Amino acid sequence: MEWKLLSSEYLHKEPWLTLRRDRCALADGRVVDPYYVLEYPDWANGMAVTEDNKVILVRQYRHAIGKVLLEIPGGVIDTTDASPEIAMKRELLEETGYAFSEIYNLGAVAPNPSTSTNLTHMFLALGGKKVQEQQLDDNEEIEVILADVAEVEQMLKDHQFLQSLHVSCLFYGLQKYRELKAAVLPK
Repeated sequence: MEWKLLSSEYLHKEPWLTLRRDRCALADGRVVDPYYVLEYPDWANGMAVTEDNKVILVRQYRHAIGKVLLEIPGGVIDTTDASPEIAMKRELLEETGYAFSEIYNLGAVAPNPSTSTNLTHMFLALGGKKVQEQQLDDNEEIEVILADVAEVEQMLKDHQFLQSLHVSCLFYGLQKYRELKAAVLPK
């Protein structure tokens, strides 16, 4: 079922948009030409919970769809980040001002594997403590919101999160959060 890459040509190459045109051979010999691929760096996002069990949400404007969205913290994994976990810690600190005592890897999902090359690495961060003010990029304006776990669950049920990668992370994060809480409850 795998395709064989016959040739590849970059049509546009900038830090935030890299587009290439591939020529591919299918297993049965047919040729697909052109097949367009968007190259993006990997991303990290996280369900972040403070030491008093509040989930940190962020609200920010998303220009491509022209809406202010309720989301979870996250962003691009920079080439200087040693790992996705390091990138997540950096993004949490920059966007929220919180540092975390525990970080759990929840796996990765592919945002759009038919046309995009990247993965989104998901995390659950616990024990968050406010240690600094936000350190936002020039084009970022992010409002930090704290919510109870039950409120976040209800927000999910009410479809208040539009960003599908964040919905996925919250789904896995809530599962792991419940698992960890159940492990410390008296038997």
